[in-house]
Amino acid sequence: MALTFDSPSEQQRWYSVDDGVMGGVSKSGFCVTDGVGRFQGEVSLENGGGFASVRREPNGFEPTLADAQGIELTVRGDGRTYQLRLKSTSLGNASAYRVKFTPSQDAWETLYFSWDAFEAVRRGTLLSDAPAVTPSEIHQLGFLIADRTAGPFCLRLKRIAAVR
Repeated sequence: MALTFDSPSEQQRWYSVDDGVMGGVSKSGFCVTDGVGRFQGEVSLENGGGFASVRREPNGFEPTLADAQGIELTVRGDGRTYQLRLKSTSLGNASAYRVKFTPSQDAWETLYFSWDAFEAVRRGTLLSDAPAVTPSEIHQLGFLIADRTAGPFCLRLKRIAAVR
C-alpha cells in the first residue's frame, strides 16, 4: 500500500513552512485534485529568503516506514530540483535527512530512494557526523524547494510508498 491522493481530505494533512520564518516572502501550499497532490507556490529571493516547503506526519503508510528499505515517489516536475525531507527523532529539530531530485516535466516517473541515499542537513549545511536514517524514528516527511531560483513552481505527486 502507499499514500495516494484519491481523497481530497489528504490536503488537510499537509502544512507549509516557508522562508517567512526568517523574513523571506516565498509562498507555498499543498492541494489535492483529481488524484494528484500538488506542492506549488512561488519562491522569492527577497529579504534573504529562497525556500518553500510542505510537511506531514507519515501515518497512513502501510507497510510502515519502520519496515521499509526506502521510499518510492511517483512524480512529475517542472524542470526544478526538489528535496524529499525526512524529520527524525535521531536528529535535532532544525535538522532533517534529504535527497534531491529533478523529476521529468514530460511524463510521470517513479523514483526510488534507499535510506542510504539520504544525507543529514541542518539549515542546508551537511552534517558529517549524523547517524544513518533509522526508518522507525521518522516522524515527518515533506518536500522543499531551495534551488536559488525565484519564480513559480509545481511538483505533482501521484504516490508516495514505503518499499520493503
